[in-house]
Amino acid sequence: MNWTSEVNDLWEQTDNNCLGTVVAVQANFYQVKIDEYHNSVKNARENIPKFLLCTRRSRLKKIGQKVMVGDRVIIEDPDWEGGRGAVAEVLPRETELDRPPIANANQVMLVFALAEPNLDPVALTRFLVKAELTGLEICLCLSKWDLVSEAKTEEWCSQISEWGYEPFLISVKTEAGLRAVKDSSHSLWEKLRNKITVISGPSGVGKSSLINYLIPNVNLRVSAVSGKLSRGRHTTRHVELFELPNGGLLADTPGFNQPQLDCEPIELAYLFPEARKYLAEGSCQFSDCLHRDEPNCVVRGDWERYEYYLTFLEEAIARQEVLQQQPDSESNLKAKTSSGGKRKLEPKLASKKYRRSSRKVEHQQLQDLCQELDEF
Repeated sequence: MNWTSEVNDLWEQTDNNCLGTVVAVQANFYQVKIDEYHNSVKNARENIPKFLLCTRRSRLKKIGQKVMVGDRVIIEDPDWEGGRGAVAEVLPRETELDRPPIANANQVMLVFALAEPNLDPVALTRFLVKAELTGLEICLCLSKWDLVSEAKTEEWCSQISEWGYEPFLISVKTEAGLRAVKDSSHSLWEKLRNKITVISGPSGVGKSSLINYLIPNVNLRVSAVSGKLSRGRHTTRHVELFELPNGGLLADTPGFNQPQLDCEPIELAYLFPEARKYLAEGSCQFSDCLHRDEPNCVVRGDWERYEYYLTFLEEAIARQEVLQQQPDSESNLKAKTSSGGKRKLEPKLASKKYRRSSRKVEHQQLQDLCQELDEF
């Protein structure tokens, strides 16, 4: 990533400062991977730690500066012997995601299984639309390649190619699509090189197994697919960045089965590459066209995922209507799925304001207060 010379001058002025990337956040502690090329790191000693456990300066807390996984930060007066430090500055972010909370991500890698659980085009489309909404580059991986016939695999690849995506076919079990292709310009390894990649997808499709293969020393917990529900159990509990052997960082995120599409109805068509192609070639008669039954619409037509678009459009319109009734807080909404698989948004019940804070919260607040007193 490129950073401005003004920012570089800021942390180079002090020999004791160093630069790093936040790879994990827990409570008020930040695990920071240290850049090895900085002078303060080179001059410290030969065997310095690759990571520092850091706190946040109280000044950052007072100005409301949040520290996120993926943030580039300046560590002030690091304690190399003790492996500790304090975050003094957060550098400007190039990108920022709210869910999952990650800064400076370059791309989203969606992982879906071809089998066990079987690939569902509607669920895949929902995840692709959600990924398009981030504005990041999208990398699609189809895992468990060894469980599907060659004819079925070609059928899926051809279908997804018409959607506008070129998937990587992989199998962690047989290493197909992964072995002996690290130096190929069209390999998954090269796609991940020197980038911060957010891995997402339903539970049970093999995200943790893939990360364990790409980074053998991680040893993430892997869970089998549920026989009753034909879907996986959640194994990832929080967001964390893992370093790839050939450069780059992977962000494993908690798995979920049905991401909520929180876009405006008018924006939805631009999240489908097929619809974007039609809109690039021409324009609809009405500027606010939703591409349903409006006259002279260039998007409405015979393309495979059009029915999925109409289904998601209904969700987006329903969400917009609820938000117009409660414009102050989107957090007052909850998604419910009926027995037929149709999703709708409903207002949440009012929270119980009379409930006292938990002991964990009170203990953490006391720790924060003691920390501030120590820093004065």
